[in-house]
Amino acid sequence: MNTAASQSSRADLPLLLASLLMLGLLAWSGWQPYDRATWAMEVAPVFIALPLLWASYRRFPLSTLLYVCIFLHACVLMLGGAYTYARVPLGFALQDLLQLQRNPYDKIGHFMQGFVPALVAREILLRGAYVQGRRMLAFLCVCIVLAISASYELIEWGAALALGQGADEFLGTQGDPWDTQSDMFLALIGASVALLLFTRLQDRQIAALSR
Repeated sequence: MNTAASQSSRADLPLLLASLLMLGLLAWSGWQPYDRATWAMEVAPVFIALPLLWASYRRFPLSTLLYVCIFLHACVLMLGGAYTYARVPLGFALQDLLQLQRNPYDKIGHFMQGFVPALVAREILLRGAYVQGRRMLAFLCVCIVLAISASYELIEWGAALALGQGADEFLGTQGDPWDTQSDMFLALIGASVALLLFTRLQDRQIAALSR
């Protein structure tokens, strides 16, 4: 095996191991979920993202930061799918700790729904040279996150219309009349935190990819 092939093989190993771990967690979450239909809807992004990551790995490898964030987001989705967001044990622990009136795990999910897509959008826009100016780049990343969040809320609305009471577990509103607005606000916070804290790290890792 030549040196280039050996280096490529070593670079593939972390992604392979992470993929195997993700598949194992996916199998665990789907073994005996609280509600099978809810599980399928919650983990659908994982079924979409994993093949896309492998298909694009050679042509457009992402930064390590982004792979880690996507993996963590997938874990949040799979845990929520296994228990439903209103019943995740971690959420109950946070509810008791913070003395909240409801299980807040779904807010973690919507925070990640802003955090990770903001970094994904930023990396694609930056590496493709689609945007000039860092302020415009940040603004567009936030706009993309809000568009994704709004689209997800529309999907939830569609599920509610199609399934009626059967969509309650997927919606996870827990009686909160402002659930949709707070979900989008958490996505906005997640996007803002990601851009404020990880811009420089992402820049360094993108520069390393282009060498």
